[in-house]
Amino acid sequence: MSGGGLFGKLFGGGGKGGKSATPQEAIQKLRETEEMLAKKQDFLEKKIDQELMTAKKNGTKNKRAALQALKRKKRYEKQLAQIDGTLSTIEFQREALENANTNTEVLKNMGYAAKAMKAAHENMDIDKVDDLMAEITEQQEVAQEISDVISRPVGFGEEFDEDELMAELEELEQEELDQNLLEIEGAADVPLPSVPSTSLPAKPAKKKQEEDEDDMADLEAWAAN
Repeated sequence: MSGGGLFGKLFGGGGKGGKSATPQEAIQKLRETEEMLAKKQDFLEKKIDQELMTAKKNGTKNKRAALQALKRKKRYEKQLAQIDGTLSTIEFQREALENANTNTEVLKNMGYAAKAMKAAHENMDIDKVDDLMAEITEQQEVAQEISDVISRPVGFGEEFDEDELMAELEELEQEELDQNLLEIEGAADVPLPSVPSTSLPAKPAKKKQEEDEDDMADLEAWAAN
């Protein structure tokens, strides 16, 4: 394959009017070139093996044919080494282009996101936002005040002085205390039952015979001792 055909595949015209290829198109062309060079490698390796076999076959019989086979083998080996170097360069270029394409896509998406954020904030004014937050805070305070007023106990127009209520309560307690004292004093004026004027019946005296029997028992007890 000629060099012109190789470069034609690498840089193949760039389209009509010299238009630059997109990164995806360039990456695809580099991959196609890698595949082509890999096939060329396989072809050269087979040719090298064939020439080596020819040289061995004619080594002792036909030295001229053997030398020609070795020369061709050397040329094929040189081309193979060049293709190896070319493949390394193309792989490096393809990887660099893929990285650049990835970075381009990332930056493009970041640009889209930045534009979307700008569009979202386009109708927002920081002063208006501050005013809105201040209004929200004010309304929250008003709502809290309303809640406090609603939850406060009310007497439906009746208001009482706590001091007056306490004084009235003390008067009621004093009246109850006075009433209790009067009831106690009234109970003290009630006459107690009178003590009977007649004496209680005295303990009956022992009979004379019982007293004599007691004396005799005492005497017997003394004599026994």
